[in-house]
Amino acid sequence: MSLSTQAKDLFSYRKYWAECFGVATFLPTTREEMDELGWEACDIIVVTGDAYVDHPSFGMAVIGRTLEAQGFRVGIIDQPDWSSKDDFMRLGAPNLFFGVTAGNMDSMINRYTADRRLRSDDAYTPGGLAGKRPDRAAVVYSQRCKEAYKEIPIVLGGIEASLRRIAHYDYWEDKVRRSVVVDATADMIVYGNGERAIVEIAHRLAAGDSIDQIQDVRGTAFQRKELPEGWLEIDSTRVDKLGKVAPKLNPYLTLEEQGMDTPGQANEDAPEEPIKEPDLQVIKLPVDTKQTAPKEYIRLPAFERVRNDPVLYAHASRILHKETNPYNARAMVQSHGNKDLWVNPPPIPLETNELDTVFEQPYKRVPHPKYGGAKISAYEMIRFSVNIMRGCFGGCTFCSITEHEGRIIQNRSEDSIIRELEIMRDEVPGFTGAVSDLGGPTANMYRLACKSREIEASCRRLSCVFPTICKNLGTDHKHTTALYRRARALPGIKKISIASGLRYDLAVEDPEYIRELVTHHVGGYLKIAPEHTEDGVLNKMMKPGMGTYDRFKEMFEAISAEAGKKQYLIPYFIAAHPGTRDEDMMNLALWLKNNDFRADQVQTFYPSPMATATAMYHSQRNPLKKVGYKTETVETPRTVKQRKLHKAYLRYHDPDGWPMIRDSLKAMGRADLIGNGKHQLVPAEQPADHRANEGRRGQGGKRFATQHTGLPKFAAPRSGRKPKPKGKVRSKGKSKPRQQS
Repeated sequence: MSLSTQAKDLFSYRKYWAECFGVATFLPTTREEMDELGWEACDIIVVTGDAYVDHPSFGMAVIGRTLEAQGFRVGIIDQPDWSSKDDFMRLGAPNLFFGVTAGNMDSMINRYTADRRLRSDDAYTPGGLAGKRPDRAAVVYSQRCKEAYKEIPIVLGGIEASLRRIAHYDYWEDKVRRSVVVDATADMIVYGNGERAIVEIAHRLAAGDSIDQIQDVRGTAFQRKELPEGWLEIDSTRVDKLGKVAPKLNPYLTLEEQGMDTPGQANEDAPEEPIKEPDLQVIKLPVDTKQTAPKEYIRLPAFERVRNDPVLYAHASRILHKETNPYNARAMVQSHGNKDLWVNPPPIPLETNELDTVFEQPYKRVPHPKYGGAKISAYEMIRFSVNIMRGCFGGCTFCSITEHEGRIIQNRSEDSIIRELEIMRDEVPGFTGAVSDLGGPTANMYRLACKSREIEASCRRLSCVFPTICKNLGTDHKHTTALYRRARALPGIKKISIASGLRYDLAVEDPEYIRELVTHHVGGYLKIAPEHTEDGVLNKMMKPGMGTYDRFKEMFEAISAEAGKKQYLIPYFIAAHPGTRDEDMMNLALWLKNNDFRADQVQTFYPSPMATATAMYHSQRNPLKKVGYKTETVETPRTVKQRKLHKAYLRYHDPDGWPMIRDSLKAMGRADLIGNGKHQLVPAEQPADHRANEGRRGQGGKRFATQHTGLPKFAAPRSGRKPKPKGKVRSKGKSKPRQQS
């Protein structure tokens, strides 16, 4: 068993014999559709919790079309009735395996709000109907597939499986659950971007390998009774020891971080300091170390231990996040009962030509015709957008993008993006010339990368931009600027908006990019995410300070004025994030009021599985640093009352929250902020009719953060007409979280 860092080209495999059947207009979802294609069986069946949309923004379509390009016959079982096995048998038994995914979103986050309340709609279901998928859909679907065809292998994929690949904290049950591969009784997890792994698995199964023989594929996790011979086990609690530090170098810290100039005795009781990471993150280890040996695995604390010990859980989270660079990550093992869970290192990122080919498969770019005219909100949102890249090196602790897609940016070529724009212009029904987005996980990381492949391959830094931008990171946005200019020059393209989240700390490094963006690609509003104003909280989020925001705002307003445009920034903030005190929320509310902002669209922190901030929430320790039983605890808003209070501070202008805020201010000794003065936060008296007003505001149900101008809410122009905000608008209490990709 070996795990090479050299990846085979994704489309260099010899095609499976079934390629003779050709390309399906839509991947079949019924036996009748299979008959029309002349198929007696599917080679692979993808079971998904989403409606089938044949578009490269939907996981089932990407995996299905990529496997089809390898010659396999792929069927789709979309949103099956999980009350019995019957619906899982609608296409018959697949020849090779079931690929099971909960869908584009984690099923629990899709179904419940941050307050654990049921959502009333589902953006991935025709007509927005709620309840079309079960809780923990990956587990339920997998079990039903096993009931239907016990002998058929099951491979879990998608973000739900990816973020549950090891023992993980479950917010909805408030406990640590086992790896999803155990609960689902599946054979394997494919985590992260799954094309490399799923294609190799398919070809090896087709060649006669059994699923339990396939144990050397990157980006996979599975159970095993016996560990492979010839591998060296490293106990994670020794490489990153809890409590007193042994006189041994820590491979997750540079010498500077350990307070040493040369190898020697570590500082045993050093107090916690603000996070400081040197620019150059080449890992310095003792000369005789074998830490980079190809046959090493790290043993994480067992499920039974992390379930009962939050500090050990935080430690395991820290180790996992330090082992995510595909070029230096080691395999990890975590026992679950009498079996070991084996997690192979992450997949090697796709090269540009491979990603181009994935996105240029014959997608119809519309939902399956069987849905008729029913609208699928998630599709409507991305219908006229183009994805230009994958991955994110921001490392925000509350976000799951990095854990799923990785920190190394995978880029499409400019030519491929332009070709997709032309296809969208010429073939997608309803296109009027307006492109809603050219982006991805972020708007402006396209073709940004480490200047040195050697440094990149050895780096374990969690973020390339925090606490400062690494000096080895290229920040020239020239490729993105050139892409925008070429795209907007296309005949038939009237307007290109940028709706993906903007990393303004990167943007300020390239004024020419900001000029292109602000002059041509902002339709009145641009959304950015400071997330908070207080340094203590921002450090826990791994986000830049407000000085960078102020710098960007100044440039944004100056360029808007030069262009003769009246444009606004829409800032996003998170309430109740780990590390947030009531005083922090008070200061944020004061900043909002002093800057004439009403943040009506707010997000309460949602502890998604595997995120670093979730480990903080559960353990009340900070896994961005070495954790131990005596290390400083992280103050974490956990009670319903405090989480509601923090949200009320964000919506300081809403009378419903004023009683809570008044009580909080009095408790903090800040009653001076109660009153009707310009610099006071909330009035002393409750208006008699505020509930009636709130009811009228709620009828429309749509709000967004905007700036006061002395005009009505929503910064309406003098005609009194309310402008439509760009991007997705969320109703109070139903907002979908931004933690997920």
